[in-house]
Amino acid sequence: MNGADVIIVGSGMGGATMAASLAGSGRRVLILERGDYLRPSAHDRDDRSIFVDGHYRPDEEWLDGEGRPFNPGNYYYVGGNSKFYGAVLIRYRREDFSPRKHIGGTTPGWPISYDELEPFYCRAEHLYSVRGNLGDDPTEPPHSSPYPFGPVPDEPAIADLRARLTSLGLHPSRLPLGVELEQWLSRARTPWDAFPDTNGGKLDAETAGLKAALQHANVTLRTQARVRRLISGEGNCIAGVELTSGETLSAPIVVLAAGAVQTAALLLASANEANPNGLANSSDQVGRNFMNHNCSAILALHPFRRNDSVYQKTLALNDFYLTGGPNGEPLGNAQMLGKISGEILQASSPLPRSIANWVARHSLDIYAMSEDLPNPESRVTLEHGRIRLDWRRSNWDAHLALVSRLKSVLRKAGYPIVLSRPFDRRTPSHQCGTARMGCDGASSVVDANCRSHDHSNLYITDASVLPTSAAVNPALTIAALSIRAAEHIERNTKAA
Repeated sequence: MNGADVIIVGSGMGGATMAASLAGSGRRVLILERGDYLRPSAHDRDDRSIFVDGHYRPDEEWLDGEGRPFNPGNYYYVGGNSKFYGAVLIRYRREDFSPRKHIGGTTPGWPISYDELEPFYCRAEHLYSVRGNLGDDPTEPPHSSPYPFGPVPDEPAIADLRARLTSLGLHPSRLPLGVELEQWLSRARTPWDAFPDTNGGKLDAETAGLKAALQHANVTLRTQARVRRLISGEGNCIAGVELTSGETLSAPIVVLAAGAVQTAALLLASANEANPNGLANSSDQVGRNFMNHNCSAILALHPFRRNDSVYQKTLALNDFYLTGGPNGEPLGNAQMLGKISGEILQASSPLPRSIANWVARHSLDIYAMSEDLPNPESRVTLEHGRIRLDWRRSNWDAHLALVSRLKSVLRKAGYPIVLSRPFDRRTPSHQCGTARMGCDGASSVVDANCRSHDHSNLYITDASVLPTSAAVNPALTIAALSIRAAEHIERNTKAA
């Protein structure tokens, strides 16, 4: 496409949703994706290939805060990380948009309220065909329209867990999901959580967002088009996008949606004489406030009850989301993991194969997730062109308290053996915050419409703009913010 009106860098949840939202406006949209399409192969439902051999992990290394190299768990394909996500499309709670006191500190709140974002949540739920159920989760914020589809059904072991938790006075709820269950299982009877989507069984950024966008002739996707830097021009505008091939492209509007780490790295790598600290960075906030959910896997077992679930990921528990700490502080969310196998368990533990297989056959596998708080010293920087990620984990006591509460609950629910293991730093658990949203250009990177304070034609619509991480999966919130930003672009710029 020559003469694009909008260039979008990245085809993940933020970029794909932006393209879908602008497609009907007549604007010529060019999406640049550094990776290629994921295609069916012998690896895509092979748990050893995925979890042991790391077949899909990128061939790159970042540095940690101590300068030690590590292989990050981020993915570069059409559809971005959403190709591997657990397809959880849940709204942040109303309380997440206001300042909140946690065990580890107080969050700053957002420049917009839940009510301002709510209509865009509805539009995102329809674009991604979310399956859910209202009324069983007391923390669920108001919806102005119901979920488009009913919930994905529980398998027998999960229905039993739901009944046991309910009998304890808790409120297990249906997990809102973007999954075409029969389509997913038609390729192989496996979980979808952390498995790549190669048959359209998940409603991810490619199968929903890009599919809707590319139905329009004015939208084009270029794969294997890696952006090296943005070029600033006169009048505080982004003048162009330079690819690693040496090609330079330009458009009146540039949308950066490369992910929380890569977006920050691109802005920092785009430094020039007029912007020595990088583009969009007069606040010195680009790369700062990196957040990554505090997460643990919890395995609940009864030695005489097998769990024959295939996918299992249909239940959430938010009874400790708004309160539960020693002084009423929020603790976080619990939801089912995709069903683990002995291979998956062996990849992250020293268990012998026979024991790992026995545990996997009997366990209910739960994902405990707590909020990581923004900290300007938790940050992404560049060291001789190489990404350095110095994650300063916060609010860990709240996470330990959540894990403790969940273990107690699960034992009361009839599971005498309950094990837990925290996720390590190689596992990206909803990275966000490196180009935070705010009203004040001196302390934030983008405004409430996701437009750069410094560059009037630059928008950022990925997880980097999130002021707080909350304690639920961010995909739907990213999509809702992207739809809202697209509406702002439509109102404030002219189509060709």
